[in-house]
Amino acid sequence: MQIGPHSLPNALFVAPMAGVTDRPFRQLCRRLGAGYAVSEMVTSRKELWNSLKTSRRADHSGEPGPIAVQIAGTDAGMLAEAAVHNVDRGAQIIDINMGCPAKKVCNKWAGSALMRNEALALEIVEAVLAVCAPRGVPVTLKMRTGWSLEERNALRLAKQFEAAGIAMLTIHGRTREQGYKGLAEYDTIAAVKAALAIPVVANGDIDSPEKARDVLAYTNADALMIGRAAQGRPWIFREVSHFLATGEHLPAPTVAEARDVLIEHLYDHYGLYGELSGMRSARKHIGWAVRGLPGGEDFRRHMNTLESSELQVQALREWFDEFGQTHDRLPPTTAANDDEAQADEACAA
Repeated sequence: MQIGPHSLPNALFVAPMAGVTDRPFRQLCRRLGAGYAVSEMVTSRKELWNSLKTSRRADHSGEPGPIAVQIAGTDAGMLAEAAVHNVDRGAQIIDINMGCPAKKVCNKWAGSALMRNEALALEIVEAVLAVCAPRGVPVTLKMRTGWSLEERNALRLAKQFEAAGIAMLTIHGRTREQGYKGLAEYDTIAAVKAALAIPVVANGDIDSPEKARDVLAYTNADALMIGRAAQGRPWIFREVSHFLATGEHLPAPTVAEARDVLIEHLYDHYGLYGELSGMRSARKHIGWAVRGLPGGEDFRRHMNTLESSELQVQALREWFDEFGQTHDRLPPTTAANDDEAQADEACAA
């Protein structure tokens, strides 16, 4: 798998999800089998670049390359300036967000709302390419199938984006109107792949090794992007990779391994966000990790009452140790699917 000059170890990507795919989560997914990770969305508004929130999102310290940063906005000039700003700070690939369905983004006509204004969408792409191409930085783009069932224009836009110079396209198999409801459809992704020469990435509802195999076969996509299914289950990447290579299932993580992986992730998380903010934002990761496990919901409620990172780690360790007395390996669970909450708060895939 190749994006411009960058060779990737495999074709399994972790999706950019606002409030989720920060540096600790990206590094965790890469260690557990993801071949590529894109940062959570960074605003094109210059006055916010030095804010604490944006600076954390743009933190790639110690992260393996290629460093990919996703930018979002509605003004072509501002997005071009944001691309240069991030390239100057180490970005090796720039990704344009035309896929986020969140109301607070679409109400400003950014994210997937841009698909309703094809002229502006193309203007943005051309402006970002104009500043990135001389720097040798490939530009990719993530979008949906369209605004609504009646306005599925991904194929028409994809052809224009390829002609302009986009290096890779990722398509989430839902319209903006769907948000995260219903089922993703892959006919549009297959049609785009058949029409384009550049790599096309399939995204949406890929939550198991079998689903990964079936989506690849149906769409003929060059790569798969996994989002919500990796929340609390970052080992899904190695499970999918092993299944695609061998046709066999990799055993689920042992309870002890899951405990150690999650605790290591928590310490990385606290290191980026600090004690108070890190403790609070870690709650969702812990909740996803125990979702669907026997006693997991009771533990999640208890964990949400704890007010220090030390107590969080201690409680998580003790809970998994007790769980390990009756289970050697993690039993099957369902993927995180907080549709409405995520659609309003973040841009999950």
